Amino acid sequence: MSSTAGPATLPAPRANRPRSLRRQLDRLGDRTLYAVCLAAALLAAITIIAVAYEIIQGAQPAISKFGIGFVTSTTWQPNFGVFGAGSLLFGTAVSSFFALLLGAPIAIAIALFLSMLAPTAVRGVIGPLVEMLAAIPSVILGFWGVLILAPFVHEHVEPFLHDTFGFIPLFGKPETTGSSIFTASLILTIMIIPIIASISRDLFLAVPRDLQDGASALGATRWEVIRGVVLPSTVSGVVAASILGLGRALGEAIAVAQVIGAGSELQASLFKTGDTLAARIANQFPGALTELHKAALFYCGVILLVIGIFSNIAAHWIGRRFGVESRRA
Repeated sequence: MSSTAGPATLPAPRANRPRSLRRQLDRLGDRTLYAVCLAAALLAAITIIAVAYEIIQGAQPAISKFGIGFVTSTTWQPNFGVFGAGSLLFGTAVSSFFALLLGAPIAIAIALFLSMLAPTAVRGVIGPLVEMLAAIPSVILGFWGVLILAPFVHEHVEPFLHDTFGFIPLFGKPETTGSSIFTASLILTIMIIPIIASISRDLFLAVPRDLQDGASALGATRWEVIRGVVLPSTVSGVVAASILGLGRALGEAIAVAQVIGAGSELQASLFKTGDTLAARIANQFPGALTELHKAALFYCGVILLVIGIFSNIAAHWIGRRFGVESRRA
């Protein structure tokens, strides 16, 4: 006697279970990655806010007493409770500007040589050596500046510039020690070159080879390829790298403090002694005479912070503008 059985319910294929589990793990991984990246971004923002809060809080007594006049006043007399950052702001701006003026072209030239002109063997030797400049501690550079660079500049470079361009107030009569804003600018130049050169080299290497080969096939020379293809394609990144180097120069304290001479007056000549905001903070904060003196140094830190924020905003704006123009071209 035969019996008919209804259709049996088959279990789900086992092959689908690992696939479903894999999807769940992928979703979990996506959410974990998003959470980690969000936490890192928030941590950076919180750190900046916390640093800004502490600096502004410490500078509050000086802000209340001196106001915005602190920025324009050039008198700094801790014994009399009179403080002004005008000369420090001037020294910071001049030394950083001349460091960028000298360092950016040199760094870009190094980056072009390493990325487009140098043989592979030479590139493998010079590239790491340039980057090793960034690994030298600033105190060592300052020490070298005091012992070697400052005497050389005083004996050879400053007299030559004074004899040749002495009619320009910037190249007035040299001092007797070699410690000057000009020497500090040279030290800062050495410090920002590896930053700008390293970033610019990576940018130049990222330019598609097809674009360069196409320009060469149309008869462009090596210089025309660089001028017409490589530089327009990377100008926004090069500007950002230069601003990053400028930020390094603005915030340097130890090396500058060793070679700038700690002058407190506004001088038209680059060969005179001067001081910067960061160097003044590094020199005087550990031995601040009064709470107002310490607050004035915090006020200098506030100025540095504002300069850094605005320079980064300017770099972002310039980078976007040049980037849009290069893409339209």
